[in-house]
Amino acid sequence: MIDALRHLPHAQASQETLAAAFSDLAPPLTARQAQIESERCLYCYDAPCSRICPSEIDVASFIRNIAHENINGAAKVILQSNILGGSCARVCPTEILCEHACVRNHDAEAQPVKIGLLQRHAIDHMHFEQHPFQAAPATGKTVAIVGAGPAGLACAHRLAMLGNQVEIFESHAKAGGLNEYGIAKYKLTDNYAQREIDFLLEIGGIQIHYGQSLGANLQLQQLQEKFDAVFLSLGLTASRSLGLAAEDAPGILAAVEYIAELRQAQDLSNLPVPKRALVIGAGNTAIDMAVQIARLGAEEVTIVYRRDMASMSATVHEQEIAKSNQVKIKLWAQPQAVLLDAAGRIRGMRFEKTKLYAGQLIATGESFEIAADAIFKAVGQTLDSHSISDALALTLQKDAGKIGVDAQFRTNLTGVYAGGDCVTPGQDLTVQAVQHGKLAALAIHSDLTSNMEAHHG
Repeated sequence: MIDALRHLPHAQASQETLAAAFSDLAPPLTARQAQIESERCLYCYDAPCSRICPSEIDVASFIRNIAHENINGAAKVILQSNILGGSCARVCPTEILCEHACVRNHDAEAQPVKIGLLQRHAIDHMHFEQHPFQAAPATGKTVAIVGAGPAGLACAHRLAMLGNQVEIFESHAKAGGLNEYGIAKYKLTDNYAQREIDFLLEIGGIQIHYGQSLGANLQLQQLQEKFDAVFLSLGLTASRSLGLAAEDAPGILAAVEYIAELRQAQDLSNLPVPKRALVIGAGNTAIDMAVQIARLGAEEVTIVYRRDMASMSATVHEQEIAKSNQVKIKLWAQPQAVLLDAAGRIRGMRFEKTKLYAGQLIATGESFEIAADAIFKAVGQTLDSHSISDALALTLQKDAGKIGVDAQFRTNLTGVYAGGDCVTPGQDLTVQAVQHGKLAALAIHSDLTSNMEAHHG
């Protein structure tokens, strides 16, 4: 139970009613719809959809396989580039990536091929007698991976495929990272994240240890001594604070904590639900939070952001989901003070109006208040400093508050690599993390095997 919201009433509706509110956001295609949709693809020779895909899926090829009713063939094309292709098909912002680049997305037609739904169709309907990828002969090399999120899992799968022994150390009770704990429930339903991981592990050669936290019961030094290489996929698990007084008062919480609780809840009617909720932030997490609390029965949900709509990092598609769920979006305002009632609990927030002046965001000095029973912070995540606090980890080079790596995902420490959200480049997308994991695995494998040759030579 979430301590900060313990004083709030539970959801009013029954578990059945609430579960229905969290069913699939986009219903899957039927076989007939998939067939028709796949035939709209022009199979472009120099396909812009594949060029923009962060995980380099050969989009035209998998869609052609669907058109030819070769679902396994389509699935294999997707999975060889992106082993988490099933969850990516559900959570990836295809509307700003492959579908945006689709040649059918021009002014006259404005109907790109539904690439995300086709990708999901292929993965959901594949039937392989055995795992579609076979592991190469054993290299005798061992790799430790810290963090079982998308980057760590993708790295593990590719390393195992190349014949390496992999051990993953995960702090939570389940693998999956944000797919398990951080994505809106209506995007990944029916325990999908775990089913996908079960499939990934069928390659063999991967062991996962749970309840293992770097900086707590796990030290980087031990891992570096025991394994031939270490891959850090720590994610960004610490929530940024607003820097205001009374930020730890009952009724104020990081959005990701509530989302994790919601995703793990067996009975949604046990969740605390405020009548009036404020969400501070402008990214996909802010929207996920606002939409979910509205669906749980909050009567008034307002997202507050300090700039304009166009500056929001949440995609237009996500903004539309918010509007269709009666979420209000209040712009040009920044948090100024947390307001408490006589019992010391949240009763609202005071905001200061902002504006652009000579290209700079400035506060206008004019303020207003919004009443709320709960405030959810979605102002970004940072690297948890505890996880890189042991003597060796402290020597990791940082870059803008993240772990610095070269083009091969190598850190400044010998044999230690990093990828996913905890390193600098790219957007915080699942598909980007998968790509990092895959490329890091190739780099690690190449470094380990070239060392072998050097020793034998």
